Amino acid sequence: MTVAIDPVDLAAALIACPSVTPQEAGSLTVLGNALQDLGFEVHRFLSGGPPDGPVENMFATRGTGGPHFAFAGHVDVVPPGEGWTSDPFQPEIRGGLLYGRGAVDMKGGIAAFAAAASRVPDHPGTLSFIITGDEEGPATCGTVAIMDWMAERGIRPDMILIGEPTSEARLGDVVKIGRRGTVNMWISVPGTQGHVAYPHRADNPIPKLARAVAALDALVLDEGTEGFQPSNLEFTAVATPTRATNIIPGAATAQLNIRFNNLHHGEALVDLVRRTVAEAAPGATVEARISGEAFLTPPGPIYDIVTDAIRAETGVEPRLSTHGGTSDGRFLTKLCPVVDFGLPNATMHKLDEAAAVEDIHALSRIYERIIRKALGGVEG
Repeated sequence: MTVAIDPVDLAAALIACPSVTPQEAGSLTVLGNALQDLGFEVHRFLSGGPPDGPVENMFATRGTGGPHFAFAGHVDVVPPGEGWTSDPFQPEIRGGLLYGRGAVDMKGGIAAFAAAASRVPDHPGTLSFIITGDEEGPATCGTVAIMDWMAERGIRPDMILIGEPTSEARLGDVVKIGRRGTVNMWISVPGTQGHVAYPHRADNPIPKLARAVAALDALVLDEGTEGFQPSNLEFTAVATPTRATNIIPGAATAQLNIRFNNLHHGEALVDLVRRTVAEAAPGATVEARISGEAFLTPPGPIYDIVTDAIRAETGVEPRLSTHGGTSDGRFLTKLCPVVDFGLPNATMHKLDEAAAVEDIHALSRIYERIIRKALGGVEG
């Protein structure tokens, strides 16, 4: 008989692995062993090479045929930073909260789903885990590589639930049915270095960059849509190579990020920025990296399965949203309908990240309801 997993114990074991992206630091071994004990066939493989890889990923599956329901998540975490009350990789329970880097984002969610799977040992169809070690990093050697591995083997889920921490005020209040796209850009304006007392012998790039920044800041990308908030362009850094008070710098740079809705595509936004910069600062260059396109999962069975499970377990009426950051749903949406749902996200990426012990247990019960319904109404 399969022994049910305690989601808090498994979450703590995962937190104890210092898996700062892209290192798995033993977390895939902890998870893989737990899933093998539940009858899952576990596949681990390295993907990619320098500078972004290699990254170790996992695909685990149990059962055969349809329907095929998959859970997607990541074991990598952001660096903990300085100033924690306790060691970020020594999980502690204090005041009903499980503390540690990754408790919320998203080792608690992974543990909750594994525990849910342990309580549904017999089911029709296929249940799978898609687990990457490269979600918090460049995301070039993670979920995309797993999708390639799946495609080579003809594996294609019917629905995917991503365990990102989407809840806000309380568990179950927000489900993400789409995400905005994101693109980073770096502007470089060349000049000629010189002494500030002899400006005629120099070419100051800062005024040119300032004009480009002002022109980009004045852009109104859109007013939003029924499903998405307005797209926004935000500058994240402006710099010159010198801090001296008597030198006109030889170059000036800025970096920006655009979070965009489904009215736009990344390449078109890159073209818009390049045209705007060229007009304001001739000779400037713009480099870009598109991290993902916007996506929106249309209404369908996965909406009802997830929201019904939340409502039945918590009494909360979830709000369907596309706000906030992105997730690996931007890749997985190419396979099938995808939604994100997980723990409250107030402390993700913060010092003293923590998840309520009861929330982890309740999330696991919600996930169990989802599994049972998605795989053909398996009785409890």
